[in-house]
Amino acid sequence: MEKLTFYAVSAPEKLDRIGAYLAERLSRDVVRHRYGNVVIAMEALDQLLMACHSQSIKPFVESFLHMVAKLLESREPDLQVLGTNSFVKFANIEEDTPSYHRRYDFFVSQFSAMCHSMHEEPETRSRIRVAGIRGLQGVVRKTVNDELQAIIWEPQHMDKLIPSMLFNMQDGESEREGEMVLAESCFRELLGRAAYGNMNNAVRPVLVHLDNHHLWDPNEFAVSCFRIIMYSIQAQHSHHVIQQVLNHLDTHGRNTPRVRAGIVQVLLETVAIAAKGSVGTPNPFEPECQTPTNLWLGPTVLEVFNTLLKHLRISVDLELGEGPRRASAASASSGRFKESEERIVQNAIIQTIGFFGGNLPDYQRAEVMMFIMGKIPVYGTPCHSMDTVTSGFKSKTMVAALPPPFLEPLFSISLMEDSELRQLVLEILHNIIDRHDNRAKLRGIRIIPNVAALKFKREKISKQDVAFMKKHGQQLYRHIYLGSKEEDNVHKNYELLFTTLAVLTIELTNEEVVIDLIRLAIALQDMALANEESMPMVIRCGIMALVAAYLNFLSQMIANPSFCQHVNKVVELRSLDAPHLLPEHIFKDKCPLPDSLDKEDRSLYFQTLDIAECLAGPTYSVDRLSISYVPQVTDEDRLTRRKSVVDTISLQVDILPNNLPDQSQLAEEITFETLKKAIDTTGLEEQEREKRRQVIEKFQKAPFEEIAAHCESKANMLHDRLAQIFELTIRRPPPSPSGVVSVSAGHPQHQSVPVYEMKFPDLCVY
Repeated sequence: MEKLTFYAVSAPEKLDRIGAYLAERLSRDVVRHRYGNVVIAMEALDQLLMACHSQSIKPFVESFLHMVAKLLESREPDLQVLGTNSFVKFANIEEDTPSYHRRYDFFVSQFSAMCHSMHEEPETRSRIRVAGIRGLQGVVRKTVNDELQAIIWEPQHMDKLIPSMLFNMQDGESEREGEMVLAESCFRELLGRAAYGNMNNAVRPVLVHLDNHHLWDPNEFAVSCFRIIMYSIQAQHSHHVIQQVLNHLDTHGRNTPRVRAGIVQVLLETVAIAAKGSVGTPNPFEPECQTPTNLWLGPTVLEVFNTLLKHLRISVDLELGEGPRRASAASASSGRFKESEERIVQNAIIQTIGFFGGNLPDYQRAEVMMFIMGKIPVYGTPCHSMDTVTSGFKSKTMVAALPPPFLEPLFSISLMEDSELRQLVLEILHNIIDRHDNRAKLRGIRIIPNVAALKFKREKISKQDVAFMKKHGQQLYRHIYLGSKEEDNVHKNYELLFTTLAVLTIELTNEEVVIDLIRLAIALQDMALANEESMPMVIRCGIMALVAAYLNFLSQMIANPSFCQHVNKVVELRSLDAPHLLPEHIFKDKCPLPDSLDKEDRSLYFQTLDIAECLAGPTYSVDRLSISYVPQVTDEDRLTRRKSVVDTISLQVDILPNNLPDQSQLAEEITFETLKKAIDTTGLEEQEREKRRQVIEKFQKAPFEEIAAHCESKANMLHDRLAQIFELTIRRPPPSPSGVVSVSAGHPQHQSVPVYEMKFPDLCVY
């Protein structure tokens, strides 16, 4: 070998012939099973390869690779391992010039096949698989840095490389620990070298492998794979991985719930790692050493939420749509099992939405909240998403946190006839308004004896927040007022209402807002006393307890001794004579309720005049306390709560002038009683509520054929009316406003009149 090496180095032009001779000898010895000579020939090739690095090495390399291929094709494990070792040595050599014609297709295929070896003997099988993994690692090292070998990233090669590594990573047998560690190391190395344009080709085979081997349920291995991926790739490529998982979720939109839940949980894991900013770190236990980064910017953010909300809707539709079939074809227990599986999917999606949204900057989070509000009609489910997205929201100004396009639809939901939905809306508001995490200190609704001991964190209200309260404060007060008198309110509703008032006081109060909040509290008390809407006694007492708890809190927050004394006096009298008006008693399960509230006993209620005397001075404009708070009624209540949009629309079309009713019939005497009847909508609201209940019950219990027939009849009626309108419009020319008609051939014809000569009826003049 020393003489041969000296000769090859001295006359590099002879390397080609030397390599060809050794290759011929090795091929003959392989066929004749002279394995000792084969080993000697490969050692000679290896040493010559390591010693010579001139331009003339290229032809020699071809002979070398040809002989490695011969060894890998043999069925002898020892020769396969020998060929792999030689290839790995070659892969570690850094060549001075790139190769224009060398291809590694055969080696990728052969090493991948070795990774899947099923040899009978476990030890031999393990040796072959380890050799295959090492060979693939050598191919990766030899090709990924060679610009002329970019073909290695094409799908036909990645579809062999990636599954071979995953196959050896997924089995948890103890005797395969060496294969698993080596395969994972190779997998990490490949991903770490992936460039921007190669990420999709590297991730797609992973998803296909997980599909083919049914590894989404359970999904421990899938989560492990994507943890490795996210910790191996470069930080700027993380959005490629998340996008690939989202697209894969789309392709499995109708798969079993557990498979979809497994994909969503993998998505959550990838988002969590990307949000930590630890992408690119090979050690998953040291994410804190990296600088946190935003996930990505641009329209892709909304695309992610759109995809997640779409699958949330699909899951809810599947859960609700399977109800009748389950009831008729399966037992109740299996139905509950299916429902619980869909709930797993929904919870996973909601958790992902919340975690993803929680790591976005404020300006993007506001856009995402508005986007989610546009997707609300999924039986309130996206509101859970909103609660998770807004959790931990720390916007500096309320204008940025609650823009009108988000605030208005959110308040519309707060008027829905669903107590849980209203609770969610209040929790969302708490997440946004409570910027100093004071909610945990409130702990429900109660008479707090010493508010100062709770040590609430607060700052002076900013000019932007003052402007926000001037513009939107009445909306907040109005929805608190309307939400407190709902007949299906429970203890939690009043707890959340109290928290809302308390957080408003901590975060957004100045002297003007304090007066407005006192006016609101007194208006709630007066509403419960007057009981013009015939509310149940438990609701009236709940409102009274809410007012007591809040005024006790407010009086201590503004540190006014006289105000505190007045509140304490009322609370003490109630504890003696009317405990049902205090939160500690009314919200107990068996609290005795009175038949009526004693309006005459003024000492049991908070008095506006007494509060005005307590606050008299230059600080507060107590004159405004004498103005009773009255919430402004808007169309929002009727359109979003009491009726559906269809119920509010009626269309009457009549274009024949001779069908108009006589003016005498239109005249009606307007009296005080007529106006009173027009204003009184209590009965109408009850009728509409009953009508709505009947419609909901019909669509829940009626057979599908009956519902379809009902909808079809309505559609046919609409089409008939439209056809009549079109027929009348087409056949009859518009009558002349001047009424000039000429008769020709027995048929009346309307003559054209210039516009400036037309005489319009009074009703047509604006």
